[in-house]
Amino acid sequence: MSDFFTESKTNAAEYTVSEISGALKRTVEDAFGNVRVRGEISGYRGPHSSGHAYFCLKDDRARLDAVVWKTAMARLKFRPEEGMEVIATGRLTTYPGKSNYQIVIDNLEPAGAGALMALLEERKRRLAAEGLFEAGRKRRLPFMPKVIGVVTSPTGSVIRDIIHRIKDRFPLHVLVWPVRVQGETSGAEVAAAVNGFNALAGGGPVPRPDVLIVARGGGSLEDLWGFNDEALARAVAASRIPVISAVGHETDWTLIDFVADMRAPTPTGAAEIAVPVKAELEANLASLAARLKAGASRNFERKRQAMRAAARALPTPDQLLALPRRHFDEATTRLSRALIVSTERKRARLGGVRLSSTTLSRRIEEWRRLTDRDLLRAQAALRGIARESRARLLRSASQLPRCADAALALKKKRLQALQPRISVQPLLRARKTARDRLGLATRRHDEAVVRGLERLRGRLTQADRLLSTLSHKAILARGFALVTDISGEVVRRAADIAPGAALGIEFADGKTNAIATSGTDAARPRPKPADKPKEAGGQGSLF
Repeated sequence: MSDFFTESKTNAAEYTVSEISGALKRTVEDAFGNVRVRGEISGYRGPHSSGHAYFCLKDDRARLDAVVWKTAMARLKFRPEEGMEVIATGRLTTYPGKSNYQIVIDNLEPAGAGALMALLEERKRRLAAEGLFEAGRKRRLPFMPKVIGVVTSPTGSVIRDIIHRIKDRFPLHVLVWPVRVQGETSGAEVAAAVNGFNALAGGGPVPRPDVLIVARGGGSLEDLWGFNDEALARAVAASRIPVISAVGHETDWTLIDFVADMRAPTPTGAAEIAVPVKAELEANLASLAARLKAGASRNFERKRQAMRAAARALPTPDQLLALPRRHFDEATTRLSRALIVSTERKRARLGGVRLSSTTLSRRIEEWRRLTDRDLLRAQAALRGIARESRARLLRSASQLPRCADAALALKKKRLQALQPRISVQPLLRARKTARDRLGLATRRHDEAVVRGLERLRGRLTQADRLLSTLSHKAILARGFALVTDISGEVVRRAADIAPGAALGIEFADGKTNAIATSGTDAARPRPKPADKPKEAGGQGSLF
C-alpha cells in the first residue's frame, strides 16, 4: 500500500504554506488595493497600548476584521465608538499567521449625519437621565471675575477675539490652556484642561480662574464631534468653576452646551457674558455716589433743621433766671416794707409805754430777739429761693454743654467732610495756569510792542523821506537861495524889497547877509564868479 502512494504521480504544482499565504496576500492586495467599505463598528475597545486599534466591520450577513495603525489614528477627525456606522477607506490584506484577511484603514468617516445624530441623541438621553442638564445644578457666573480661564486653540482667531473683547470691556487677567479643538484627541484634551483648571490652588503661583470659557469656531458636525465627548461633558458638569460654553455658531449645539452653566452663541458673546462693561460700571458708580452724596446732604440738612428747631425751643439763660430774679426782687421789696411797718408798730407801742432804763433794755432785748428771728426766717427764705434758682440755673447750664457738644460735633463732621476737598493742589494748579497765562500775555505784549515800534519806525522813515522830498533844502541844493527880510519873513517878490533894505540869504551850505540896491543904478563892480550870490528872482542886484 505504501508503495502505491509513493509511486503515485500528479501534474499539480507543489507549494509550501508560506508560498500559498504570500500568493494570496499579493492577489488580495493587488485586487483590492483601495476600497471603501460601509459597516458597523463591532468589538471596539479603544486604541491598543501600541497606539493601533483593532475591531470589526459588520453588516447583517458578514463581518470583516479591521485595523487602524497609530499614524492613521492621529489623522482621524472623530473617535470611533462601538455600534457606530462608518465608511472605511483602505486596502485589503491577509494575515498569514491566522489565515484570515482584514482591511487596513487609512481614513474613517461616519456613514452619515443620521448615524452621528443617533449616537448624539443616545448620549444626550443618557446624560439627561442622570440629571446633568438640570437647571438647578448649574452655578451662577461671578459678576466681576478677577481671572478668566480660556480653553481653546492658541493659534486660532477665537482666542484673539476673546482677548480683544475682554480688553475693550473690562481688562483683567486671562489664562489660556492650549488644546486641539478638532480631531480624535480634542475631547480628551479639553476635559483635561477643565480638570486642570479646577485642580489649581487658590493661593498658588498660577491664579485659579473665577470662570472658564470653552471656545471654538464654527464647523460641521464632524468638526465639532470632539465636544460631544461623554467624558468632556462629565468633566464640565463636575467642574467647581462656572463654565461658559462657546462652541461653534449660534445654530451649533454640542453636549457641553447642555451641561455648561451658561451657553454663549459665539466666543465673542462668551467674553461679553463673562465680564461687564467697565465704563458702564463707572457711570453707575458715579450715579450712585452722587445719589448717596445728595441723600446724605438732605439727611444732614434735615438733622440740622431739627437741631435748630430744638434749639429754638430751649429757653435762654435770661429766661431761666427771670422768674427766680423776680421772686428775689419781690422778697426784697416785701422785706423792706415789712421792716418799715414793724418799725412803725414798735414806735406806736413804745409811745404809750413809760420808759425806764430797765424796761427799755428789756424791750430792746425782746425786739432784738424778734428782729433776729424775723431776719433768720427771711434769710432762710432767701437761701431757699437762691438754692431753687441755683438748681434751675445748674439744670439749664447742664443742658448747655450737651447742646454745645452736639453743635461742635456737627461742625467737626462738616469740617472732616470738607477736609479732603481742601487741598493745596488746586491752588498750585491755578497758580501754574496763571503763571502760564502771564507768560503768554508778556510774550504777546513784547511782540505787540515790537510790531508797534516797527510800524512807527516805518511811518517815521516814510515821513522823513517825504519831509526830505518836500523840504526847501533839496531846492537849495539844486542852486536856489532863500531870501528873508530883517524880521525873518520870506521875501517872495522883488517889488517887496526896498533899496537899501537888509536881507538874509540862505544857501544850501549856510546863510549870509546882503543890502538891496537898484539893479540899474548900481555902480559897484561885479563880484568874482566864485563869490557871486544866488539870484532872488528880482530886478535889483545884491551884494
